[in-house]
Amino acid sequence: MKSPEFPVTDDHIHFDPVNGRGVEAAKDFFRAGGTHVFLVSKPSWSLSVHPVSGADYTRVFDETLRVGRLVAETGIIVFPVLGVHPAEITRLLERMTLPEAVATMKGGIDCAADYVREERAVALKSGRPHYETTPELMAASNDVLMHALTVAADLGCALQIHAETGPCSDIASMARDAGIPVEKVVKHYGSPDTPLHPSLIAKHKGIPALVQSGRPFTMESDYMDENSRPGAVIGPKSVPRYTRQLLASGVITIEDCFRIHGETIENVYGVTVTIP
Repeated sequence: MKSPEFPVTDDHIHFDPVNGRGVEAAKDFFRAGGTHVFLVSKPSWSLSVHPVSGADYTRVFDETLRVGRLVAETGIIVFPVLGVHPAEITRLLERMTLPEAVATMKGGIDCAADYVREERAVALKSGRPHYETTPELMAASNDVLMHALTVAADLGCALQIHAETGPCSDIASMARDAGIPVEKVVKHYGSPDTPLHPSLIAKHKGIPALVQSGRPFTMESDYMDENSRPGAVIGPKSVPRYTRQLLASGVITIEDCFRIHGETIENVYGVTVTIP
């Protein structure tokens, strides 16, 4: 296989050898021209982990790193992103009080921070429910999110946000209060109207306009790698495939590819992107 002409980075993807295709899905990404992935930790329950304290998330994070090592053997450069999925709060409430759930999630973020501090991960993830919930639960979730923003600010790392559809403008204000640059707060499954850094699903219709505007953005598949939902959200080949389609149609140039998949990634996450 010839060396790629430019980097192709999936900003948010999962590989799961237990519930999905695992390394075989990673090989699809690589064969399609993908070079780098941000491997994001999955929700605890999908790995049969049921936390009762922040330290229990260690099992989730260690599994993410184990999978990352397997994926790296394919030739892909892996950047781990660790944290606590915002929907955890609803699951935790099945077995503890709301204050206990908040403390557990904050503890999980603190645990993930240790991995970033030790350079075993490059960024954190957090957010708030993207589904309808009560004002009390949303306030508690914003409390957890503010904690994550503050921890990321202290670490100097990026934070991926999983939240409701839309601009999430208030999170930009929260970021400023926490002392983290807004451009290091990544709106996963984002949209061009967000003041946060938009990570767009690779087939997003807003990509051509963003390229023309020169605004920094990244691309993702949010591939879940679950046999029960094959190909969701979009498949592992999607980021390299759509990038090449945009290039072939003249929507983007080779220089744009380097900017989207290399320079912007480096600016947001503080990592180095080199072509393998």
